[in-house]
Amino acid sequence: METVTLSAGTPEETRDAIKEAVNLLNEGSIVALPTETVYGLAANAFNAEACTAIFEAKERPSFDPLIVHVSGKKMLDSIVNIPPDIEETVDILIQEFWPGALTLVLPKNNLIPDIVTAGLETVAVRRSKNPIFSEIIKELDLPLAAPSANIFGSMSPTSATAVHTELSNRIPLIIDGGACSDGVESTIIRIESTGRPKPNIHLLRPGPVTVEMLKKFGKVLRGQDSQSENERPNSPGQLASHYSPRTPLRIVNCPEGFKADPSKSYALLSYRGQKKDGYLGVHDWKEIQILSPGSGKLPEAAVRFFFVLRKLDESGADEIIAEPIPEKGVGLAILDRLQRAALK
Repeated sequence: METVTLSAGTPEETRDAIKEAVNLLNEGSIVALPTETVYGLAANAFNAEACTAIFEAKERPSFDPLIVHVSGKKMLDSIVNIPPDIEETVDILIQEFWPGALTLVLPKNNLIPDIVTAGLETVAVRRSKNPIFSEIIKELDLPLAAPSANIFGSMSPTSATAVHTELSNRIPLIIDGGACSDGVESTIIRIESTGRPKPNIHLLRPGPVTVEMLKKFGKVLRGQDSQSENERPNSPGQLASHYSPRTPLRIVNCPEGFKADPSKSYALLSYRGQKKDGYLGVHDWKEIQILSPGSGKLPEAAVRFFFVLRKLDESGADEIIAEPIPEKGVGLAILDRLQRAALK
């Protein structure tokens, strides 16, 4: 299968690209689309055969559920059964964070095929704020299942070029909508009623919607991760080993903790690239990539994360050494991805 990449750089190009994507999706095909988080591999969420093609193209195990994207509350209500005791909280969170990078795990109805949810009684749902993705859902008037557009377990793509590297000749179309604005996958939560004014918010995967943003709406609890590739996850993004470069990766929590093997070459993933942090001078690195040069701004680090990780993976080093990331804000999401990548 030849993969075509269509640019969405001008209004005319965008219209043509959207038209082609809508046609393919209506025919039951799969298409790589930009979102604000990472590029997604989309299919009609009501079409079990099309959704199966997502799993096949990604080499994704069938026990790992997909995220479904909707156009808004009306479409959400058509595919889920929101329990009355959390309905108010769901409405508040949607008003606050949709469209955006918040995914809600909710009880599904029978319109969503079991292949999408890996047989679970719940479905993970969000609404993207990317204008291209939003327009395609609007024109289709259908929800789209869309996990990251990459081979399962590898680094998520934040550019059309990265999608092409991962899925060339596996899918018919990539829409190039430029670099993703958030840079890491969506936050995933499950809401639990407590009988009190504020519910429990189970954080199943950290992302751009941070703990600090969520805690005013309820008590935020960290979810339990699956422990192996073969253990059944209860939502997307739960597998212990994930987001991995081909090159082995190790997090070193202090410069003194790095001991080089003379027979190996090393690349450094630096948080802010400052000498005072101690990592730059402890080794003659084959390559250094910096997440947020000088300033250490976590949102910038998140946007650059998968881009610079791919650069390091292409450097030819024997191992990638990662500096620790502050465990706050979106730094929690970056650290989560690093920890999972290090488990490969």
